[in-house]
Amino acid sequence: MTTLHDHIQMLRAELTSFHLSRRERRQIERELKVALAQQTRVESDRPTPPH
Repeated sequence: MTTLHDHIQMLRAELTSFHLSRRERRQIERELKVALAQQTRVESDRPTPPH
């Protein structure tokens, strides 16, 4: 099973490829934007640890 963090890292790695069409690059960028927004929501829902 791939975690959200792993998915984000894979998308970032794909963007470094020189063999992407414009359409593929835009699709990956959209997927990355969605994944980053999901990660932000998950992190904001976590309770802050007590000091």
